[in-house]
Amino acid sequence: MADTSPHRVVIVGGGFGGLFAAKFLRRAPVEVTLIDRTNHHAFQPLLYQLATGILSEGAVAPPLREVLRKHPNVRVELANVTAFDLEARTVAATRVLGPGLSVPYDSLIVAAGATGSYFGHDEFARFAPGMKTVDDALELRARIFGAFEMAEIEEDPEAQRTWLTFAVIGAGPTGVEMAGQIAELSRRALKGNFRRIDPASAQVLLFDGGDEPLATFGDKLCAKATREIERTGVQLRMHSRVTDVKPDAIVVQGPDGEERIACHTKVWSAGVQASPLGAMLAEATSAGTDRAGHVEVLPDCTLPGHPEVFVVGDMMALNGLPGVAEVAMQSGIHAARTIKRRIDGDTATKAFVYRDLGSMATISRFRAIVSFKGIKVGGFLGWLMWAFVHLTFLTGFKNRWIALFKWLTAFVGKSRDERTITMQQVSARIIANQVGVKPGDEDLTRFAQG
Repeated sequence: MADTSPHRVVIVGGGFGGLFAAKFLRRAPVEVTLIDRTNHHAFQPLLYQLATGILSEGAVAPPLREVLRKHPNVRVELANVTAFDLEARTVAATRVLGPGLSVPYDSLIVAAGATGSYFGHDEFARFAPGMKTVDDALELRARIFGAFEMAEIEEDPEAQRTWLTFAVIGAGPTGVEMAGQIAELSRRALKGNFRRIDPASAQVLLFDGGDEPLATFGDKLCAKATREIERTGVQLRMHSRVTDVKPDAIVVQGPDGEERIACHTKVWSAGVQASPLGAMLAEATSAGTDRAGHVEVLPDCTLPGHPEVFVVGDMMALNGLPGVAEVAMQSGIHAARTIKRRIDGDTATKAFVYRDLGSMATISRFRAIVSFKGIKVGGFLGWLMWAFVHLTFLTGFKNRWIALFKWLTAFVGKSRDERTITMQQVSARIIANQVGVKPGDEDLTRFAQG
């Protein structure tokens, strides 16, 4: 008797790759289980706006269950994947709330994304968070706005200056966007908010070991970006490599030698590495990994010897493709389309073909650079293109309108409503620096509460 049960698809990760794969399979004769450790889809390109008070959590991280509510064949499991059994075709996970589970599959899509890379110095994360998750962005929001609050009550001018110094490490798109928004925050949005300090006196330092910021955009746009960055008041420190990160300072190896810069607030945007699940998959197969932990996949995004297992997005190493949202979206859809074709009886192998949609980065309000198929655009026109693309890909009609409204009030006006932090958060960061506890550690709340 023929098996009439639906094809079972397990998707690990609710980022761009996983979510777009799940949405593509909406009308396919499959049962989809999407496993993610959080209950939301984080729109990572806009996390820096969450950190700097422009957008709210809901605008950049809609709940997965809400996004997939009209996909009755998709079930969401809030769990952390712990093992893959490729022979038995099961995924083991521990639920965030409740007992563990083992999920069988006929096809598996692993799209667990990437994390920040500290190049062998993971201890830097304690005092210089990255920005890959909503938790990261909220942590940075507390640090940034908390720094201004601490400067306001500080009587010692030197200590006050340390609180008003912000170091962003890494001059790629994330670092440039973050530095630019901290500068604009201090010079526009916080004007008149304090009585003892002038927020505009804040120093925003952007460090990178390369020759120029946004180096992948080419010389013409890099030069334009450099001018725009300096116009915002951000101090560019190129040829400068951060060699140590301390609670109240960073150590920089620059053109003139080693320098210690006093600052409490540091943002790390210098590199990424694939999710640890990549190494777990590679160990279970003959697939290799590159230096950043990306899994080397076949041209169709599958693992060697396991055509039913797809690795997509930031986790895969394929033809030197960059770890950007467009690659994740397109490779996730490719995996889903391949599964649907196989169910329909088409077993032909088709390689993943990436359609480059260009690169873009905002520098400041109404200023961005865009590179698309040889076209180089900067300034206000570049910002309009950036805004259109991000509104297009932002998940949810309501979120698009919210983002547009918030951009108008923040960039045309000066309002940044999403500035709420708690003093427990601020005191927790101070105590973390003093006693060497990492924010989020189990004992931190006890320390903060005395």
